[in-house]
Amino acid sequence: MLLIPAIDLRKGKTVRLIQGDYEKETDYGHEPLDLAKQFQDTGAKRIHIVDLDGAKGDGSNRQAIINIASKLTATVDTGGGIRTMLDIEELITGGVQKVVLGTIAVENPQLVKDAVKRYRDKISVGVDALSGLVKVKGWLESTPVKADILIRQMVDFGVQEIIYTDIDRDGTLTGPNYEALERLVNLPVNIIASGGVASLADLEKLRKLPLYGVIVGKALYEGTFSLEEALEVFK
Repeated sequence: MLLIPAIDLRKGKTVRLIQGDYEKETDYGHEPLDLAKQFQDTGAKRIHIVDLDGAKGDGSNRQAIINIASKLTATVDTGGGIRTMLDIEELITGGVQKVVLGTIAVENPQLVKDAVKRYRDKISVGVDALSGLVKVKGWLESTPVKADILIRQMVDFGVQEIIYTDIDRDGTLTGPNYEALERLVNLPVNIIASGGVASLADLEKLRKLPLYGVIVGKALYEGTFSLEEALEVFK
């Protein structure tokens, strides 16, 4: 199982939000490239980078993300504001190993299908859910789409990896939504869990599920546990 540290970018800064609320932002003062290198040097094999500006259509950190990916040997995945095949091509050509499609999976699922045919395992789909329903555009817009139904559709398209974020838990340090994850791991797709990890005990519990990976963010920034300690749990 992969332990994947997260870097959320807003206006070039490393920040964390609470439940995706842009008004509840904490700037941790890290230089993004330095932080990514620190994660890699500590032992992270993969780093998850979110373009918060791109997600809500308010600017983009794309060049900064490409710059980070080009300077690391660790796998870099990124999502946020990726709406066209040209966006996908720009990121992959720039060195990003996995492109995470979110909003477009709801608004233009055919694009996901076409992207999977072209780029295969370089395509991941981010499913961000609040009370079981998918939210899009930086979690600013609600949809009537059920998360499990969207995931099944993506599996039918050949998507091999789903990053599932529970918005209720994200940035809250209240623990993951284990019930939802226990349902999802039975689907024929790699599931990466995101949202709510607060302690090493949470990681121990998640390790018992057949997850592909776990994304950790705020707990690292708040010093609840170190990346070294988290990686040790998954050894």
